[in-house]
Amino acid sequence: MVRFRPFRPDDLNRISKCNLDPLTETYDLSFYFQYYARWPELFQVAEDERGSIVGYIMGKVESSPDYLQYSEHHLPWHAHITALTVAPEARRSGIGTILTEQLEAAADKADAWFVDLFVRKSNANAIRFYEGMGYSVYRVVKDYYGENVNDPTAGGEDAYDMRKPMRRDKGLKHIRDDGRNHFVNPEDVF
Repeated sequence: MVRFRPFRPDDLNRISKCNLDPLTETYDLSFYFQYYARWPELFQVAEDERGSIVGYIMGKVESSPDYLQYSEHHLPWHAHITALTVAPEARRSGIGTILTEQLEAAADKADAWFVDLFVRKSNANAIRFYEGMGYSVYRVVKDYYGENVNDPTAGGEDAYDMRKPMRRDKGLKHIRDDGRNHFVNPEDVF
């Protein structure tokens, strides 16, 4: 039986086995604490019956800064999934789906236009997972990741910027069908 609850600061010492996957981004401690302090309702963990953390999601709600207001890359009020990971032994059990649905519910409550995330172009399992939840590729961010985990000699790896519209976006104006044909540079994304 898995229980879902808000992240607590002492969880940082307990999420390491979720971060062992080479496709999971790992951050410094201050980054995790920043999310906990600013968006605690978007930082949730999944805990098994032994008290081990077997998954977590970390997100935020924001918009682009005012100076980008008239830029083609301006992002309106939206939620962003910064990290979603499930420990290898707990995958395919619905934990990722529940964590994502919890964040989407918080996004709707915050009146966000959409939820977005970045995923390595080579991470086929994650892409299938998100597509199955209604996300689609909005654009390709060239060389977003500093290295290609599948081939470290290849240099940077592209990311898919994937989005799912929330209730507020009734006209679906913040998604597109041909996102794999739209390319931007990392400095163009907020």
